[in-house]
Amino acid sequence: MKEPISDQILTAVGALFYREGIRAVGIDRIIEEAKVAKATLYRHFPSKDHLVAAYLEDRHHRVVRSLREVLDEAETPRDQIRMIFEQLHQKADSPEFRGCAFALAVAEHGDSARVTTIARTHKKTVKDIFRAVMANADLGPDPAAAHLSLLYEGALATVAVERNPGVVLIARDCAIAVFDTALHSNRKAAKSIP
Repeated sequence: MKEPISDQILTAVGALFYREGIRAVGIDRIIEEAKVAKATLYRHFPSKDHLVAAYLEDRHHRVVRSLREVLDEAETPRDQIRMIFEQLHQKADSPEFRGCAFALAVAEHGDSARVTTIARTHKKTVKDIFRAVMANADLGPDPAAAHLSLLYEGALATVAVERNPGVVLIARDCAIAVFDTALHSNRKAAKSIP
């Protein structure tokens, strides 16, 4: 079955934007890689800004789906946290890995309200995933979820700069320590209630 034209364009653009940068990739290059006519490209995406937004939306859905698959696979909240970071480590341990596509997009195209809105939505969704993990452990609205999210974001940024995927495993160990500390504090508080 043939891939829809818009998906074909997004597949080509996704690889180009992530690998080479948004500003570095011109419309002619996109047309060449996607194997479409200029009129076809503009019929599906009226401007480069629309195309960048569609690329980020697509990436957002793929990343969130991937994180939710990890949540479904893991048996405990602690395992969920461990596996989220180990999945990130697998991705970071690739020569093509350049860090967070959303941070890269904002750095290059941050003057676009569409781009910043999608990036903020993505970051909030990731934080919400960590909140859900903590809630599943009956830890409630603890600041630990924000700590986990910052460890995840920090790992993304650090591995992109240092080109060392091992930093993600350090972040994983810190995240597990944050989770264990929150769990211990919660149990201690529960025991002290008469």
